[in-house]
Amino acid sequence: MPHWHVSPAGRASYRRGVPNDCDVLVVGAGVSGLTTATCLAEAGLRAVIQAATPPEQTTSSVAGAIWGPHLVEDSPRATQWRRDTLSVLRELAAEPGTGVRVVAGVQADRGAPPPLEPPPAWLTELGPVTPCLRGSLPDGFTSGWRYAAPLAHMPTYLGYLRARFEKAGGRVETATVTSLAAAARDRGARAVVNCTGAGARDLVPDPEVTPFRGQVLVAANPGISEFFIGLADGTADLVYLFPHGDTVVLGGTVVAGDWSMEPVPALADRILRDCAAVEPRLRGARILDHRVGLRPYRPQIRLEAEPAEGDIWHPDAGIPLLVHNYGHGGAGITMSWGCAREAAALVDVGLRSRGTPPAPGQGAPGRR
Repeated sequence: MPHWHVSPAGRASYRRGVPNDCDVLVVGAGVSGLTTATCLAEAGLRAVIQAATPPEQTTSSVAGAIWGPHLVEDSPRATQWRRDTLSVLRELAAEPGTGVRVVAGVQADRGAPPPLEPPPAWLTELGPVTPCLRGSLPDGFTSGWRYAAPLAHMPTYLGYLRARFEKAGGRVETATVTSLAAAARDRGARAVVNCTGAGARDLVPDPEVTPFRGQVLVAANPGISEFFIGLADGTADLVYLFPHGDTVVLGGTVVAGDWSMEPVPALADRILRDCAAVEPRLRGARILDHRVGLRPYRPQIRLEAEPAEGDIWHPDAGIPLLVHNYGHGGAGITMSWGCAREAAALVDVGLRSRGTPPAPGQGAPGRR
């Protein structure tokens, strides 16, 4: 398994009263933070994750979670990030214990059937895609595509990422970070990577970040083996079901600007009703859990480096390099490895330069 490497220039110098065991501090323990920290640790850097909540309590843990762009920018760079991630997820699907599988299923639309046209470009990246006949779809859906995509059981996948990170020498710490620069200096780190998702709105602060609240149910699986995604329109909400062995994740909601983390009983009833209409075996299903997460939407993913304070960056002056990696919307896992590799490369370039932070987008991404 090849890795990219970091020069000794990346090592933090000792300062009196400051720990000397951390080169890079990653703030945030969701899929973006864990993946970025893993890239850094496997590159030979001493990486530490700090987050107010552990991985199993993050928004990532609530995700469905299937590869595919959702609530995320559409651009050449995003296309490359998702393709890089798809390649890695396919490899992980072949490894036991990662929580990643390639699963077949359907994405369907309501309303008048559109004219016959090719599938979206991102679907063709997955391989064979076939149109669905109207008669093969649940009531209310008129068109769709059948395909297979990587699907992750997020509690297992986050556990895999954490174990891989810790095997590479990394550590996860529980801490509430109120200043990125101060947190890095307190840990003796020369760089800090901001993977705080929706939290970046207040922490940076970045008013372009908007939470899109998602609520899901976890039910006992009555035998469902394929996923289903029913896109929302003006008459009906988003509906999806993602099977994970003995359980199935049922959704969903997409509510902009709602910060509430409390499940809403009426929404839970609607989700179960809509999913049972798609899959009758879910009628009377045993509900095991109610979960809520906040998708960190931003018009553009923020993936760039900058000084953490002032206009001058110099590691020996105690001013850490700051790299941002947030704003992935509902595509956190879809963008995870592509963005993590680029964020790690920005750290590498910045620490090597030892005087001027790299420009956004510079640096070749690391390789798994």
